[in-house]
Amino acid sequence: MIDLNNESGVEVDEKRLVQLALFAMEELRIHPQAELSILLVDEKTMADYHLRFMDLPGPTDVLSFPMDELRPPSDDEEPPLGLLGDIVLCPTVTAAQAAENGRTPESEADYLLVHGLLHLLGFDHAEPDEHKVMFGLNDRIIAAWDASRA
Repeated sequence: MIDLNNESGVEVDEKRLVQLALFAMEELRIHPQAELSILLVDEKTMADYHLRFMDLPGPTDVLSFPMDELRPPSDDEEPPLGLLGDIVLCPTVTAAQAAENGRTPESEADYLLVHGLLHLLGFDHAEPDEHKVMFGLNDRIIAAWDASRA
């Protein structure tokens, strides 16, 4: 189940984000009834969260707050059921940085939603090897999503 709340004051294709989250969860073999919350916020709220939870100033594009520490299952395991956690996106920040990443505002939001989901599943990018794995998986999911919509 995916719960999306748009408190950003910006019009966003909420249905698309939910569809992408469901698609990414399926790609990662996460149980279809696992619970995910997506919250879209304004820059002031995101700056408050960024300072409170990361001790960093200013708004950021995405934050993830895992709950049950679910992980993608191996090929012989059943998909886990539980609470994935919360992804917080700031649409104005994602739109502003889209061009520098060679993406449209919509595709930047897509990319960051998957990025946030991967963080909920325990992926990280602090070390070079982790970075390669996480961003490779992020790119693969987005490519599959784009291909499914073509």
